[in-house]
Amino acid sequence: MANNEDQFKKVISHAKEYGYVFQSSEIYDGLSAVYDYAQNGAQLKKNIREYWWKAMVQMHENIVGIDAAIFMHPTTWKASGHVDAFNDPLIDNKDSKKRYRADVLIEDYVGKLDTKIEKEVKKAAKRFGDAFDKDQFLATNPRVLGYKEKGDAILKRMGQSLEKEDLADVKDLIEELEIACPLSGSKNWTDVKQFNLMFGTKLGASAENAMDLYLRPETAQGIFVNFLNVQKTGRMKIPFGIAQTGKAFRNEIVARQFIFRMREFEQMEMQFFVKPGTQKEWYEQWKETRLKWHLSLGMGPDNYRFHDHEKLAHYADAASDIEFRFPFGFKELEGIHSRTDFDLKSHEEFSGKKLRYFDHEDNESYIPYVVETSIGLDRMFLAVFSNSLVEEELDNNTSRVVLKLPAVLAPTKAAIFPLVKKDGLPEIARQIVEDLKWEFDVLYDEKDAVGKRYRRQDAAGTPFCITVDHDSIADNTVTIRHRDTMEQKRVPIADLKSIIAEEVSMKKWLMKM
Repeated sequence: MANNEDQFKKVISHAKEYGYVFQSSEIYDGLSAVYDYAQNGAQLKKNIREYWWKAMVQMHENIVGIDAAIFMHPTTWKASGHVDAFNDPLIDNKDSKKRYRADVLIEDYVGKLDTKIEKEVKKAAKRFGDAFDKDQFLATNPRVLGYKEKGDAILKRMGQSLEKEDLADVKDLIEELEIACPLSGSKNWTDVKQFNLMFGTKLGASAENAMDLYLRPETAQGIFVNFLNVQKTGRMKIPFGIAQTGKAFRNEIVARQFIFRMREFEQMEMQFFVKPGTQKEWYEQWKETRLKWHLSLGMGPDNYRFHDHEKLAHYADAASDIEFRFPFGFKELEGIHSRTDFDLKSHEEFSGKKLRYFDHEDNESYIPYVVETSIGLDRMFLAVFSNSLVEEELDNNTSRVVLKLPAVLAPTKAAIFPLVKKDGLPEIARQIVEDLKWEFDVLYDEKDAVGKRYRRQDAAGTPFCITVDHDSIADNTVTIRHRDTMEQKRVPIADLKSIIAEEVSMKKWLMKM
């Protein structure tokens, strides 16, 4: 575990050192759980957003995108259930005076059981070598089965207690498992209470007439209230989807783990409207489609798993998370939910406006059911960034830190170097920058020895380094170096565009789905 913590600390410091993520308002000692995306971070974030948008909207004829406002009429949040039910179970430790989410404390306990299972697997793999059958071991080893059974039973009980709002039992569970405060080791807990996560604000010029508003806690409701507008103006036929990316705000009790859980974050959501009765098959289809999107980035199938929900939200008839192996364990990256007709029905009731779809084929009018896919852009950023950061031992007894970002997402695709700052080499290098920058994000670097420049770009995640030397003057060729393999090749300047495009084109990466 300590090793993972060390790795996570390296991720956080690397993100700052190489211009990816800064603490917000750092000169004023920062603001808890609020972060700024720096020059490279903003670009990586934009590239992830585009990779999602292209796969979700551009590649689907029956999915369109919108950009709804952050402020919405306050009745929206009454209708959606957020005013009454958007709570987290909160518990305080009396000795450390620290506040925690009760469900997260219990999930972290179960996470430690998962870590024990992984240790058993590693030990067995070492013992049996090539003959090791992981699936069989997981299905038959008594110790592994014991850990799994215990973890499942804990999560089931917690889910049922939260569903019934039996907060006393949630506290009993924490005490029975002897869960201690991570900070002080104390087991002296308060009762569990509910805490509403919405940020309130006011709209209006004078305090007396101001209207109470909320900063939206999710982007989905902007899609639901626009359902009919989009359906009619886009002449959309069911099944169809509406996608959007944008900011959401939650007053998290425990905002922690860097950008994993923030108070201001960005979501990438798609609501897919289907005929009632077909939602289960669409739910299964979207689970499969979304996992393929993740796998297309080449971050390894072992780093993903599905986690089906024991405790369903009040509006859902099925829900599953795609979890990713972060440095602090498997955690939710994306949710796929079968939301039934709850949202549209509720908005119809609260607004008094009909939100129905007339199906010409069946000659009937109905409220569609909805299958939602919802991914946190910041979490996706952290998944990509933390998975890409590696320290490699090289053949010459040295090591290098390299950020092996999927090339399609890398902020800078190529860095162009003149070998020396004279003899006309900078001019050729500058001309290459001029030619490439229309298609790719590239940069020019002439400071330090070439080896040092390579290391700098490796750590920043740049897939290609292009060096202009004295031979370039004579034969119009340059040396192109690949970040991951460090392989160097001599290529004509005229071929650079196609070589880079081959590695970074979204089409090539998304075709893997």
